[in-house]
Amino acid sequence: MQPNENPSHEEMQNQTPASIPENAYRELAPGETYKPLLPDNAPKPKEVTPYSVTFGIIMAVIFSAAAAYLGLRVGQVFEAAIPIAIIAVGVGNLTGKKNMLGQNVIIQSIGASSGVIVAGAIFTLPALYILGLDAAFYQVFLSSLFGGFLGILFLIPFRKYFVKDMHGKYPFPEATATTEVLVSGEKKGNQAKLLAVSGLVGGLYDFVISTFGWWTETISTRIAAWGDALAQKAKVVFSVNTGAAVLGLGYIVGLKYAAIICAGSFTVWFVLIPFISYFADGQTVAVGEGVTALLGQMSPEDIFRNYARHIGIGGIAMAGIIGIIRSSKIIRQAVGLAVSELKGKKSTQNGESEVRTQRDIPMKIILIGLLVTLVALFIFFALGVVQNITLALVGILIVFVIAFLFTTVAANAIAIVGNNPVSGMTLMTLILSSLILAGVGLHGTSGMVAAMIIGGVVCTALAMAGGFITDLKIGYWIGTTPAKQEAWKFLGTVVSAATVGGVMILLNKTYGFTGEGALVAPQANAMAAVIKPLMEGGATPWLLYGAGAALALILTMIGVPALAFALGMFIPLELNTPLLVGGLISWYVTTRSKDKAVNTARKDRGTLIASGFIAGGALMGVVSAMLRYFGCDWFATQWNASTGAGYLAIVMYLALILYFIWDSKRAKVETE
Repeated sequence: MQPNENPSHEEMQNQTPASIPENAYRELAPGETYKPLLPDNAPKPKEVTPYSVTFGIIMAVIFSAAAAYLGLRVGQVFEAAIPIAIIAVGVGNLTGKKNMLGQNVIIQSIGASSGVIVAGAIFTLPALYILGLDAAFYQVFLSSLFGGFLGILFLIPFRKYFVKDMHGKYPFPEATATTEVLVSGEKKGNQAKLLAVSGLVGGLYDFVISTFGWWTETISTRIAAWGDALAQKAKVVFSVNTGAAVLGLGYIVGLKYAAIICAGSFTVWFVLIPFISYFADGQTVAVGEGVTALLGQMSPEDIFRNYARHIGIGGIAMAGIIGIIRSSKIIRQAVGLAVSELKGKKSTQNGESEVRTQRDIPMKIILIGLLVTLVALFIFFALGVVQNITLALVGILIVFVIAFLFTTVAANAIAIVGNNPVSGMTLMTLILSSLILAGVGLHGTSGMVAAMIIGGVVCTALAMAGGFITDLKIGYWIGTTPAKQEAWKFLGTVVSAATVGGVMILLNKTYGFTGEGALVAPQANAMAAVIKPLMEGGATPWLLYGAGAALALILTMIGVPALAFALGMFIPLELNTPLLVGGLISWYVTTRSKDKAVNTARKDRGTLIASGFIAGGALMGVVSAMLRYFGCDWFATQWNASTGAGYLAIVMYLALILYFIWDSKRAKVETE
């Protein structure tokens, strides 16, 4: 059926898109243009409405709490865009709402602030608790708020470059998946039903683990006598987290990058740690900051924590430097576009600035907003962090320069692989800021607090920049108004920053970040390990950092993503192996058929199931934490510590995997 070339307002409002245009994901031929689903010549689509704003706020609160719990519990923060898009589509269909495509983009954009704000906060600020310090609510809230604002303001000048000028050159995996969900949701609501079922399965599964402890959350080779002996004598141990949420995360990450992450982890646990322990008998002096035991007395976990992990930290820092060097051309081009727009927008005669689908917040407003944010951040640093004007100015300079330079690295990473290397870039920020602050006379406890708050602001800014480019690419493909997405993203940032501050304090009081049964928070632990010797004058493991940096250079030379490999080196083994399991499930269900359409349908169904596992498991984790906080402790501690609980965990984990595979393979190819 040929569309009417001059449709009426009513026809355009009631038009239901069949699919995303064919040229959305490929490079355009010379002279070819991309026409979004909601074209420029159409009447203004419904975007910002009381319904879309309210729903977006609700999603921001729920997923901020869920992402904070999951990130602190297992060290992985999921991107909320896909689950929020599915929920928005499902609720809209169940309630019979019409013309929801533009509104769903706003819902998703506001709600997706949750994951990025959470990443910025939990990767850094828990380190204050780990170091025996304290983080007040206002410090968590304001560092997240100002960091989020900076990420939005820094990214807007780069929007046209990444989403329009580089059309088809970047895959934008998460934006692609979210866009397909939103577009297909205009035709059917099966996604919401599938998400609800998988969310229930994953949520109940993880709820039983965290609330009742009927089977162990982590299984390892220590469960068997031979495995325990191997760990003690050869320092070799294998472990895997059995949670549904992390399994779903591995599926979405995919086999390629899950394998690279695990390759880094396996290098540490099966090569470096056994190699180091081989020479333990010859060691007579304890070596390292805070180390009191000899290598021969250490467990594999102790060797990882005190030595091997630092190599990964060095690799992450070097990978960030490599990213900036590779992005230097992008920075120059995007800044040039922003400057030309600022100077010539009013005199532009081609009308491009008036095209609705390419209309950003004006550069003058962006610059004013940036100035106001930096002034507010200066006041926050001067009165609430360092209590010194000079040091506050130094802090502002650090935040501005590093956040601006790394913005393109974050956006580029999301555009290519869908994963934001924010923790690695933040580690580099901490090292630089600690050295600078120490150089101007700030040491000890006050220095650590200042460096961590600065790191939190930068980390949040980079997380926001990476996540927001996904939202803007979704809007570009669908045809919404960028300026509206940009303006309402600030509201999502405020809501998410307030939520994550409250949840972090709740989880700290419930579980804590140190001691038995504490939250893992691997990134924050790594940050704490880096900053303490720098600020207290201890023995900083520069040699190990240097070895990691050299390894990152070597990996780059041979074409291996250094950042993913280095991340695997410092995140605990049990949190990396389920990513590989999820990646293997993704590979398996998408290669069993000779029919490409069948494999694609299975992959898409698996993505929905994985999203349900992530959302359900994380949300029920928050519920479990709240129950424990209010004194409802039903955890079977004695049974959970037994080998029986470990073997039951193996059975239940295998059952979950088989269910995942079975349900994914039930997908059917749709016929128009």
